[in-house]
Amino acid sequence: MERLFDLDFQLLNDAALLAIAVFFLFLIMSNLLFNPARKLLKDRKDGIAKDIADAKKDKEEAEKLKAEYEAKLRDIGKEKDEILSEARAKALKNETKIVNEAKEEAAAIVARANEEAELEKKKVADDVKQEMISVAALMAQKVVAANIDTTIQNTLVEQTLKEMGENTWLN
Repeated sequence: MERLFDLDFQLLNDAALLAIAVFFLFLIMSNLLFNPARKLLKDRKDGIAKDIADAKKDKEEAEKLKAEYEAKLRDIGKEKDEILSEARAKALKNETKIVNEAKEEAAAIVARANEEAELEKKKVADDVKQEMISVAALMAQKVVAANIDTTIQNTLVEQTLKEMGENTWLN
């Protein structure tokens, strides 16, 4: 009997041995090639996952730093306003101090000027009194020299008073 494809026991035996050999070869190659490739892929996947996690962590830290930076910027603005208000307050205080010192100095100058004016008035008053005494002495000399009566004497006194002026007697 002729067989189709010549399937005999030897062929089946060779086919079974070939299948077992391929299976063992697959197991050996799997351990030698596939497992390292799987390990390489797993390591790469883990590395990528780690990089992603690190990137997320870095992003969160960057957002925190950004928030801190923005808060500091706001605080710097407030601090700037506080410093400016303090400087304005100091300037106003210094201005008030300088104005008060100038007023005190002006008051002292006015007081000194008033004192000098008073001294000058007293000096002028003393000079007027001395002049009056000398005029009175001259009048007495004229009266005695001319031996004048009282009407002439009264006329001379009135004339002298007019020459001296009424303001002299009021001071």
